[in-house]
Amino acid sequence: MKFSKINHLLIVIFIHFGLVAQQDAQYSNYMYNTQIVNPAYVGNRGLTSINLLARTQWLDLEGSPETTALSIDSSIGENERMGIGLSVFSDKIGPTSENRVNIDYSYAINFLWSKLTFGISAGLVEMDIDYAKLNIADLSDPLLQYNYNKIQPRLGLGFYFNTEKYYLGFSAPNILETRYYDELDIENTFFSKVSDRIHYYLIAGYVFDLSSKIKVKPASLIKVVRGAPVQWDLSMNFLFNYKVTLGISNRLDSAISALGGFQLSDNFFVGLSYDYTTHQIRQFNDGTYELILRIDLMNKDRKILTPRFF
Repeated sequence: MKFSKINHLLIVIFIHFGLVAQQDAQYSNYMYNTQIVNPAYVGNRGLTSINLLARTQWLDLEGSPETTALSIDSSIGENERMGIGLSVFSDKIGPTSENRVNIDYSYAINFLWSKLTFGISAGLVEMDIDYAKLNIADLSDPLLQYNYNKIQPRLGLGFYFNTEKYYLGFSAPNILETRYYDELDIENTFFSKVSDRIHYYLIAGYVFDLSSKIKVKPASLIKVVRGAPVQWDLSMNFLFNYKVTLGISNRLDSAISALGGFQLSDNFFVGLSYDYTTHQIRQFNDGTYELILRIDLMNKDRKILTPRFF
């Protein structure tokens, strides 16, 4: 029985890191696909965009997080005041996998030199745990005799304010605190106490013109989750001749990232980042890679001469 309780504790610890510390996946290239953290961003660029993202975290560490995301957004309506989008996510960590689908909607209030946008998202999340992926010696443990699967609703809110030079946004991608494992109250284990906590995001950035062909954008993302340390990302990106982007980002007490991107054409952008882990887990992995591909579908009668840097 003592060994069984140790198994329970180990699983709880593993899932705790998957569902609390990593409830919402981390992104290094969020600045190229802000829709994944703020529904108010959909339609903000005034065209139809398709974004594909793949992230492998802590390479060579078995069971480490893997994330893939597909998002589509477009501006609609008179004066393009509204935006609509669709997001599909898949997150895996150890024996757990989480699949989400969201529909996003935004409405903008236009001012003379700025725009304030409100956004809402609604969707579903499927949580699945396959205990067969754990290397557990005591296979007779009743907790390991079946897998866990649950589908829950999601509801997100956000706002986004921007001019041609700077932006500021605040969002909560899911305001519903869903409990998991309520039905798995085996021998008073801890599973009935795990819940999906609200994540709050604050993003901001400003674009400076160093010359007619070089721009620099300092930016910040702050993520706040109750019961977890505040996560603060600081980044500095340079845009050369509207084609090449190079930058660096520091996720405080977590990772330092090198960022790069290339505008292949008016319609295609590709970006790649590498995260070097700065906390103790760095000795067990070879860093994190993230790849993003953005496809812009523009009206042929409306060519964008100077693309925005956010």
